[in-house]
Amino acid sequence: MKMKKHISILMVMAVLAGSCTSDSEFLDREPTNILTQDQIFSDSELPLSILADFYNRYYDFGRIEDWPSVADFNVAFWSEAGRYGHFQNSDRGYGDWGNWDYGYIREINLFMERLQASEELAESDKTRFLAEARFLRASYYFTLVKRMGGVPLILESEEYDFSGDPSYLQHPRETEAAIYDFVINEAEAVKDILPASADVKSRASKGAALAMEARAALYAGSIARYGQNTPSVSLPGGEVGIPASRAEAYYQTALDAAQAIIDGQAGNYSLYMKKPDLSENFASLFYDKSNNPEAIFVEDYMLQSGKVHGFTISNQPRYGAEEEEGGRINPSLNLVEAFETLEGECEPLPVKDNSGNYLKYENPEDIFEGRDARLKGTVIVPGSNFKGRQVDIWAGVLLPDGTIISGDSRGQQKEFPGSNGQEQVVGFDGPIDGLEFTAQTGFYIRKYQDPKAGSGQRGVQSDVWFIRYRYAEVLMNAAEAAFELGQPELSAKYMNEVRSRAGITTELTADDISFERIAHERFVEFAFEGLYFFDLKRWRIAHIVMDGVPMTEEEVTSDVCDVTDRLTQPWGLWPYKISDPGSSDDGQWTYRVMKPSRVTGADRFRLGNYYSEIGQDIINNNPLIVRNPNQ
Repeated sequence: MKMKKHISILMVMAVLAGSCTSDSEFLDREPTNILTQDQIFSDSELPLSILADFYNRYYDFGRIEDWPSVADFNVAFWSEAGRYGHFQNSDRGYGDWGNWDYGYIREINLFMERLQASEELAESDKTRFLAEARFLRASYYFTLVKRMGGVPLILESEEYDFSGDPSYLQHPRETEAAIYDFVINEAEAVKDILPASADVKSRASKGAALAMEARAALYAGSIARYGQNTPSVSLPGGEVGIPASRAEAYYQTALDAAQAIIDGQAGNYSLYMKKPDLSENFASLFYDKSNNPEAIFVEDYMLQSGKVHGFTISNQPRYGAEEEEGGRINPSLNLVEAFETLEGECEPLPVKDNSGNYLKYENPEDIFEGRDARLKGTVIVPGSNFKGRQVDIWAGVLLPDGTIISGDSRGQQKEFPGSNGQEQVVGFDGPIDGLEFTAQTGFYIRKYQDPKAGSGQRGVQSDVWFIRYRYAEVLMNAAEAAFELGQPELSAKYMNEVRSRAGITTELTADDISFERIAHERFVEFAFEGLYFFDLKRWRIAHIVMDGVPMTEEEVTSDVCDVTDRLTQPWGLWPYKISDPGSSDDGQWTYRVMKPSRVTGADRFRLGNYYSEIGQDIINNNPLIVRNPNQ
């Protein structure tokens, strides 16, 4: 056996020796696992694969791969024991939400330079790839300016010369307005190069460019107009803050870009309207990929390619779920009560009558009837269904003397006065205060949940896409810009389109349009889509809404449509089953407003939180960078 091994080794050495005439020839061979620059930019498939990597690294705030990020700011409670501390602290860190990935920008700049230098690629491919790269670079600068304010604007790759003096690589921050202008101008520059097709969803299109332009211009206009309310949130060099004189021009740009989409210049986009049940219709628009006219630009996932996510695994109702996994995002009562009646009235859920007596319902879902259809398309309420199974959300048995019998485990059974032996006293979905993965606010999230079988299994997961821009936002951006430009009739027109899809029967008139009305509409339409936080920031109301003061039950259940009211803690609403044998009340349901016991802090958003902290390491490397204010 040893002899055979020795012979084999000698044969390999002879082959290697015979294949090269010298050591230098062996070492100078072309690598077979690395492509040269010329090779990469001679075939359209290879640059496209680089672009795909840039798309995969697109940075979002509030994304379904990171479920807590879509459910922050007290629109939900996180029913996971390891995250309870989030609701026990008051102050937000100054570094929260920050980002500073200039490596990503450098890679895009290099790609653009090498693409332009290529003599092998078809001109049509070069033109489109370059437009996509510009769109992605502008998108990332939009990401930066929303979080950091003005940042250095680097549009070419730079190399260090190893001279010991890196100062020529150090650039000061541009003004906040300059970065917004760059994003807007880049969108304008590439929009007519990109395909004007509503069928292009996961790559840059004319619709995506215009949608980005409208959003960016709206944000800039808001900062210019409402930044006057927080004068200390600015820097003398303009790195933070935009002159008020520029507000109107930004709003006009936002309106023009949005109307270009509305008028069909970018493709045939429209509101999703496929299902007669308007709640199911609203839920479906986030997972239906077949001829979905509302989605403009998405991050797509595909089971076949293995690009999947675990949002449904983390958040589906736990009872009856595959692998008994889920239950983490519990929408707050604060959000649920913001959904109007179908007549367009802002009213709290009818928990008590005018005399203060608790109301009773035949079915647990009855209390939510007659509300904006987006409620059940966004939130799984007690008594509703998901994946063909009714959720089992109820907190306990209510006896005639007011005693509540409940349990400390899901679906627990007990014997109690009037029971027929051991009977279930709490839902298999809870709520049980402090027990993770149960519906501790009385609700689960519906938006972005995948109804397909297997989506709740770790080995399968979900390919529901994440929609970055959609047509309803275009309408709402146009409505807000029109309002700010003194055109309330046009604003009402666009808002009524969105509200009609939700089943609201009373149309808004020009006299109804106000900042509060627009802000509220965005709150309910875009819940859990990553937009709410930036709305609070650009309108300069975040420090008012999250002022660090705990909430009372009265605050939660009054002025339910006023988005400038305090929202510092997530509250809940628990259903109870009445046990009173022989009475007409037996088997009926009643509700109680409550606050999860793990919510002991109250969010405080400080003036220094309007822009994320620029790290000390960044300032050490570049002393031209000035700090953000109030930090």
